[in-house]
Amino acid sequence: MAISDLQLPTGVVTHSLNSSTQLANRLAANVADALRSAIADKGQATLVVSGGRSPVAFFEALAQQELQWSSVVVSLADERWVPTSHADSNENLVRRHLLQGPAAAARFFGLYFKAASLEEAAEAADQALRDLPPIDVLVLGMGDDGHTASLFPNSPNLLKALAPDGGRRCLPMLAPNVPHQRLTMTLALLATAKLALLAIQGQNKLSTLAQALQVDELAQMPVRAFLQPPLEIYWCA
Repeated sequence: MAISDLQLPTGVVTHSLNSSTQLANRLAANVADALRSAIADKGQATLVVSGGRSPVAFFEALAQQELQWSSVVVSLADERWVPTSHADSNENLVRRHLLQGPAAAARFFGLYFKAASLEEAAEAADQALRDLPPIDVLVLGMGDDGHTASLFPNSPNLLKALAPDGGRRCLPMLAPNVPHQRLTMTLALLATAKLALLAIQGQNKLSTLAQALQVDELAQMPVRAFLQPPLEIYWCA
């Protein structure tokens, strides 16, 4: 199967690359172009990225791009509720692999807050996100279960998080894998991105994407909520 075989909605753009290195470099170059355009238009740009291990090569390639980094705000679509010094922290990952060299001049907008409970941490992040500038570029990944960000099937808050007109910007979520406690931006906030990009690798992920296109309920495979313009999908076998 190739990504060109998928019956995607009109207006969704696909990029098929030959290797993970090509994917990371192409994605970084195109994200940088979009950020430059936003800076030229309004003096600043906001980039929201996902965590996990998959984006590391992309982060490192993006850090090498020539940008007016002091005019860029970087935030996370989701976070693991662990201290930022923890190996599983998405903030830690972004700081180590993206916010290096000239890119360290970017302003980082984290989701982790120390609190008595996950719910209180999510409320603190929700309030802080009031000050997040409009999202220019959103970069997402996807799990084999069809989750994206930390919008996991069967998580107790999923329907609330997928409400297109919901009032929350951030909600607590539960993942089936460790660490279980997560924080995620809601669909209502993520969908405001001027440009959304989805990066996936391998035939298994392509099969998951094909399955997501067939389901009717967003809660079954939450990535389906994003499979519409403005979206670009980057894939390599």
